[in-house]
Amino acid sequence: MVMKASLQLKLGQQLTMTPQLQQAIRLLQLSTLDLQQEIQEALESNPLLELVEDGSDDRSGTGDDSHFSDESHYESDNHKGLDDKSGDTSFDRATEPSDLHQDSLGGDSDQPLDNWADAIPNDLPVDTAWDDIYQSNSSGSASEDDSDFESRNSVGESLQDHLLWQLNLTPMSDTDHYIALSIIDSVDNAGYLTLTLEELHEGVKESFSEDVDLDEVAAVLRRVQHFDPPGVAARSLQECLAIQLNQMPKGTPWLPQAKLVVDHYLSLLGNRDYAQLMRRSRLKEEDLKEVIQLIQTLNPRPGEAISSNQPEYIIPDVIVKKEQGRWKVELNPEIAPRIRVNSGYASLVKRADSSADNTFIKDQLQEAKWFIKSLQSRNETLLKVASKIVEHQQGFLDYGDEAMKPMVLSDIAQAVEMHESTISRVTTQKYMHTPRGIFELKYFFSSHVSTDAGGECSSTAIRAIIKKLVAAESPKKPLSDSKIATILADQGIQVARRTIAKYREAMLIPPSNERKRLV
Repeated sequence: MVMKASLQLKLGQQLTMTPQLQQAIRLLQLSTLDLQQEIQEALESNPLLELVEDGSDDRSGTGDDSHFSDESHYESDNHKGLDDKSGDTSFDRATEPSDLHQDSLGGDSDQPLDNWADAIPNDLPVDTAWDDIYQSNSSGSASEDDSDFESRNSVGESLQDHLLWQLNLTPMSDTDHYIALSIIDSVDNAGYLTLTLEELHEGVKESFSEDVDLDEVAAVLRRVQHFDPPGVAARSLQECLAIQLNQMPKGTPWLPQAKLVVDHYLSLLGNRDYAQLMRRSRLKEEDLKEVIQLIQTLNPRPGEAISSNQPEYIIPDVIVKKEQGRWKVELNPEIAPRIRVNSGYASLVKRADSSADNTFIKDQLQEAKWFIKSLQSRNETLLKVASKIVEHQQGFLDYGDEAMKPMVLSDIAQAVEMHESTISRVTTQKYMHTPRGIFELKYFFSSHVSTDAGGECSSTAIRAIIKKLVAAESPKKPLSDSKIATILADQGIQVARRTIAKYREAMLIPPSNERKRLV
């Protein structure tokens, strides 16, 4: 085998992922909270980046190339073309992201700052009293606007904490107290006991040298079951409902009949077998309606009444509103802090100096420029994609889910001349605030179903129609999946029964036999 060196000429294309491009792609797919964290880390690591405070002059830079704020103007051909269309298009986008950040400085700006300190006297007159601002708690009634600060900002109480608080107020022996602690530790978030009496008994016997009877564990369990919320520490749904019924006043209407149904015929009630239930319980239909209404006031998951979960708020990335008959799209100015290059540090850069300090400042300045340009590119891409989505889904904004058009990632990718992967990054964990609510950008994408007229209907619109049909159905004779498919076929929408079942399950709508009601 002969080995020799040779020279060959080849022609090919190759995509190089520069550090700037990698940073832009990484910022593009970040959610609002992750983006804020990323900006905060950049501010802490790069001394040439600074935060633009409210009221400061954020247009002061070191030159034409050194100032890179997120307020910088950007315009694309796609944006310009939206307003050049015919007058029938009732769509408009925000003028520029820079319009979202308007700084207004109050006061007389012509007065020199040095003269302000001389004009302020040493002793200022006091025109308010302490009691005018801070009201005393012992003054009696508080205003309706006053609220407890701790209740609004403290972490919610868990179910175990709520039960332990009641246990500490209940007189018990040391053994019973330990048994009660074991019971409370075995209660799940729904309020049900996860261990049997035998398992609790074995655990208590291992911790105590003295003999503990099973009856004593059962007695302590009954005491815990009288704690708040009613029905807690139950071992089954039947026991949970029975505990709540037993704690009701004896004069409650239909209470004996409700106990009868819960104790003996709960399975028939769960299966909606009302004919068999009326025959066995010897209740008339009108009486059974009253009994069911009383049972429906009970809580099958009592533990969820005591929840420590904190509410999660969604910050929209873009805001859509209708002005003068046209839909306007603009970036949310609150999604990220405004940053810029520090003009003082940037002015220290010397071109001919190759010292370590000057090299460090040069590198940090270049990284700051790249970072701010990446933020600008992210905002521009996000606004461009959101504008096309609103332009395509104007029917949804005007009329609701039933007017949603079928749309896939490739439709927006072709409209904005980007790759589908870029559209996927832009629409993931990004939210749009509309007059109909806050939706993730992914919500506006859906598959299509062909119609008899040759058109297309989106899966989102079909879900909305199914939900509307179920809401208007007769409780005594709910619509089956086959019947819903027939109704849609009459409207020209050909959907299989199994597809109806899939959409119904996705919306957490139970089947027809479970939706059957007497009232």
